[in-house]
Amino acid sequence: MPSLFMRGALAVFLLTTALPAYAQAPAGQDQVLAKVNGVEIRQSDLNAVEEEAGQIPPMSEGAKRDYLVAFLTDMLLVSKAAEEQKLGDTPDYQRKLDFARKKLLMSALLGKVGSAAVTDDAMKKVYDDAVKQMPAEEEVHARHILIRADAGDEKASKAAEDKIKAVIVRLNKGEDFVKVAGEVTEDPSGKANGGDLGYFGKEQMVPEFADAAFGLEKGKISQPVKTQFGWHVLKVEDKRTKPAPSFDEVKPQVEQFVTRKAQADLVTKLRDSAKVEKFYQSEAPAAPGAPGAPK
Repeated sequence: MPSLFMRGALAVFLLTTALPAYAQAPAGQDQVLAKVNGVEIRQSDLNAVEEEAGQIPPMSEGAKRDYLVAFLTDMLLVSKAAEEQKLGDTPDYQRKLDFARKKLLMSALLGKVGSAAVTDDAMKKVYDDAVKQMPAEEEVHARHILIRADAGDEKASKAAEDKIKAVIVRLNKGEDFVKVAGEVTEDPSGKANGGDLGYFGKEQMVPEFADAAFGLEKGKISQPVKTQFGWHVLKVEDKRTKPAPSFDEVKPQVEQFVTRKAQADLVTKLRDSAKVEKFYQSEAPAAPGAPGAPK
């Protein structure tokens, strides 16, 4: 069972953190779970605490219920004691209460606006517009055979180059690239998959390798290629324009974008129509690249 100290830490966390919009218990399931001096603790109260607390130590559902009920019991008892001392009547408390109320109202309205904006039509439009603006990017599907040589070891590099040249002779005589790769490549994954690198963009590979791959015609075998890893021979299997991700693949990001845009539009509209007066000198934005400037 979590300790009293852990419950106390949870209480401090909850009371010093802004409150979000809580998940409600399903209709008819918000049963009373306990009473503390006659005050009810319901399932919706546990939902609120659990959602606000975030990560709770691993435990069974029954133990978690006991843990949350114990926390709420402590909160009710301590808050009641604070009321008896009239701590809720102080100006500082009233300011904090007013701030929390405004923050909850802001969260409620932004949540409502964001949810209303997330329609199938809105998300499809954002997706279609983004796809139209994607730059065309060429991808190559290639295989390679690697003979390793440490950088700076000229003797090992020469031996590796000679081995790759011998491999190229075999390939040019018609031997199957996949079979030869399985026999001689020193790339561990290449032995299992015939040196298959799948599709990749130019920026995904070291420059020497990328230049060779993208400069080679489909179906052709390269000359020896030296990189920091050793010596390679490549075979280009295919070339294509990189396809756009499907809507389903990026749906969570699209939904998040639509939600945040609707919320930002509301805030901008309200701010533009408001009269904001500042009785202090605003600090000028730092020049790009200067210390403290936004990155």
